[in-house]
Amino acid sequence: MPRNLIDAAQSRRVLAHVAGRWGSHRFRDLARACGVAALAALAAPALAGEPPPGFARLSDIAPGVAQEMRYAGSNNFTGAPVPGYRAAQCWLRLDAARALAAAQAEARAKGFNLVVYDCYRPRRAVAAFVDWSKNDDEKTKPAYYPNVEKRELFAQGYIAEKSGHSTGLAVDLGVKGWDFGTPFDFFDRRSWTGALKRGVARLNRARLVALMRRHGFDNYPREWWHFTLRGAKNVESRDVEIK
Repeated sequence: MPRNLIDAAQSRRVLAHVAGRWGSHRFRDLARACGVAALAALAAPALAGEPPPGFARLSDIAPGVAQEMRYAGSNNFTGAPVPGYRAAQCWLRLDAARALAAAQAEARAKGFNLVVYDCYRPRRAVAAFVDWSKNDDEKTKPAYYPNVEKRELFAQGYIAEKSGHSTGLAVDLGVKGWDFGTPFDFFDRRSWTGALKRGVARLNRARLVALMRRHGFDNYPREWWHFTLRGAKNVESRDVEIK
C-alpha cells in the first residue's frame, strides 16, 4: 500500500479516537475554528453516525460513566451482536443524559461509579429480539433465563415488543464493583428489584433506586437495572443505527 494511504489510514484512526474522547461536536467545532479543512475532512468518517436531533452521546455529557454496551457484542441473551448497534456507544436524549450526569456526579462524590449496559435502542434491535424469541436457539438459556421458557419472556415482561429504550429516555445500568444479586439481563424473579429480603445485594438495589429517583428516574420493578426518565410526553421512538 502506498505510504500516503497508510498515513491517511493511521490519521483516521487517531482522529476517530480523539473524536470519541472529546465528542464529535466539540471536535468538529475545534477543527472549524482552527480553519483546518484537511483535519475536518480526515475526521469526517469518524464523525459519521450522529445521534438523532435532541440526543447526545453520553461520553460527551458524562464521561465518567463506564460503558459496557452489551448488545454491540455477543455478551447478551441473544448470544450475538444485535442489529442497530454498529458501535458500542451510549446515546440518550439530552435531558436523560444530563440527569444521568447529575446522578454520576453524586455517585462519584460518594465514592462509586455508574456503569451503563444499554441506552437508546433502535427499533430494529427490538424487532431482532422478537425474531430471536421465535427461533429454536437456546444456547444462552442457562446463563440468562434458566427458569423461564423462551417463548414466555415477552409475556412475563422481561422483553418488550415496544421498548422505552427506543425513545432515548430509558437506561440499563449498575454500579462498578457492586453486588446486585443477579447479573444484568438475568430474566428471573430474583432480578425483580424488591425480590431480595436481606443481604448486601438488597441494600445495593435500594441505594441505586434511591440515587436514580433523586435525579428523575423511575425503576422498572422486574429489572433492578432498568430506569426511565419520568415526565417526558409525546416522545417518539427512533430507528437510527448507532455507529
